[in-house]
Amino acid sequence: MIALQITSTKNFMNHLLVADTFDPFLLEEATISTALTVTIDGHINKDFYPADERGEDCIPWELQSFSKIKGLCFDLIKGKHTPLYFKFVLHMQPDKAAAMLTKAQVDPDVIRALVLNIRYDGEKTILTTGCAYQTFTMDKSADTVWDKALKKYLDLKGISYEEL
Repeated sequence: MIALQITSTKNFMNHLLVADTFDPFLLEEATISTALTVTIDGHINKDFYPADERGEDCIPWELQSFSKIKGLCFDLIKGKHTPLYFKFVLHMQPDKAAAMLTKAQVDPDVIRALVLNIRYDGEKTILTTGCAYQTFTMDKSADTVWDKALKKYLDLKGISYEEL
């Protein structure tokens, strides 16, 4: 697990809510506090859809794709006042996480999710990584792989940060 402080919040917000930088992620939860506080649960209510639209071909994950939610989040945040607070809990798409872990010779079956927490407190934006494991393990190599991959990804996208 690592914590990274974003050095340019404006650039980061463009990447988060406008560009496709975080589209390979799923949203577990979002909390946005402006004039009021809105909490979004990213778990898909499959019962909402007709039976023929509930299969894995139509809804491949339990969580909603961040790309489908970011417009709503943008609408909640935009305006002439800076948000008081926001938090996003994102998961890397399971197929992308499995491919990355397999390439690094880490068993993807031990990982439930590669998690990215994004938190803004009114002054600074902090990104924190985490791995949700299926079972207890002493091997933390998945954490190391995820931490390195995220830093490399941020560098590639031109998002500047300081490691805390």
